[in-house]
Amino acid sequence: MEKGTLYGVGIGPGDKELITLKAVNTIKNADIIALPDSLSGKNRAFEIIKEYITGKEIIYITMPMTKDKEKLQESHTKGAELIINVLESGKNIAFATLGDPSVYSTYMYIHRIVESKGYNTVMVPGVTSFCASAARLNMSLCDGDEPLIIIPANYQDNKELLKLSGSKVLMKSGRKIAKVKEEIEECGLTDKTYMVENCGMEEEKIYKDFKQTLDESSYFSLIIVKG
Repeated sequence: MEKGTLYGVGIGPGDKELITLKAVNTIKNADIIALPDSLSGKNRAFEIIKEYITGKEIIYITMPMTKDKEKLQESHTKGAELIINVLESGKNIAFATLGDPSVYSTYMYIHRIVESKGYNTVMVPGVTSFCASAARLNMSLCDGDEPLIIIPANYQDNKELLKLSGSKVLMKSGRKIAKVKEEIEECGLTDKTYMVENCGMEEEKIYKDFKQTLDESSYFSLIIVKG
């Protein structure tokens, strides 16, 4: 029996209209849908794709919101095993992941495990949160030969990268917002900084004046510092 294929499908940052046609077709054609489950309430991935998966079997892959490496490894291994069991039956799985699977996506940990076991894996790109946020702010991320630097907000020394030339994007800044605000202020960049919280979602907030942001913010908060 021919084994199935795992598709890692980027479904955009939250706006249902930002899912690509390729992502929709991949989801519609898949035998089974896999969704990340953070165990923290509302499943945002499901809300984006629910109109395309009527009647399809759904499996939920636990993705705990923790920094504990052992717990993360355990959940990734269990998730990969669930998917491999389905692939062994010859069925194709579309794993829906927010944004793009190649950019700080927890999906990729499972993707690598499945691929290392010899199974077919395919990635379907999605609209990134930083491109969507720039559009909501009605601005360009970078022009001409200007570099663009992508920074995870939990990076040890953001100031080191903030001082480089070019525009900077700080992703998933919510839990570190107070620290990030302090670093941006120390670098004298507050007046060149913008933020979009929950881009494309019902709770979306746009801050064109970074001074108006609060010291607490959603996990899905993205900061843009113009070069």
